[in-house]
Amino acid sequence: MALAWSVLAAFGTLAFVGLAALVLRGRRQNRQLERLLLAADDKLEQLQGQFERFVPADVVERLTHFGDAFTPERREVTMLFADLRGFTALCDRLDPTVTVSILNGYFRHMTAAILRHHGHVTEFVGDGLLALFGAMEPNPWQARDAVMAALDMRAELARYNAGLREKGLPELRFGIGIHGGEVVAGVIGTAGLSKFSVTGDPINVASRVEGLTSKFEVDLLITEDIRRAVQDQFRLRPMPPAVVKGKAEPVQTYCVEGEA
Repeated sequence: MALAWSVLAAFGTLAFVGLAALVLRGRRQNRQLERLLLAADDKLEQLQGQFERFVPADVVERLTHFGDAFTPERREVTMLFADLRGFTALCDRLDPTVTVSILNGYFRHMTAAILRHHGHVTEFVGDGLLALFGAMEPNPWQARDAVMAALDMRAELARYNAGLREKGLPELRFGIGIHGGEVVAGVIGTAGLSKFSVTGDPINVASRVEGLTSKFEVDLLITEDIRRAVQDQFRLRPMPPAVVKGKAEPVQTYCVEGEA
């Protein structure tokens, strides 16, 4: 009987030791798993931060959480084109490092102004940019947001030029064209290279309107469609109707002088 109890006690001790070993092993594995998860989370945040340098943050957020959330669809979108005046000639006179630094600073200021008014920059092309309002989600105030963003960009450029003057660097001038209409919005490109953007005739008109700023020697033009959408919220000066490439009828534009 005593032997039986001894055997049971031994088995009990072994079972307890084994259970304790399993618990310790499980805890070690949990700690390792937690470290791996934390490392993976940090890596994901780093990748997302890097990705947002090339893709609008809103797009990254939606792709991260919803995967294929960007089913192509027709949307009413307001488009803002901005382009620097005379920057190509300026590049020829400046050191490449200085040129890129000036351009990056300019884009940083302009992007901040656009984001403050619910827009996002979909692409940089040379010294120009394209911003969209109402493309990511419906926005009944998109036309006003776009014009307010443009006025904010005007103020940001004045502040940025003040800093350039202090450094003895040349000041910048830009032209902005704003137009709206129905376009197809979605992720456009290939499996290797793609972007969220829009396509359709209104985007061509917006680009042409931006080009008219040089002709009329103004910095901000909107079309008749935008004027109707914002009504009397801004002080506008009508420009002569102008023929633009791709349109049979002359396009009526207005210079935005400020808020009403």
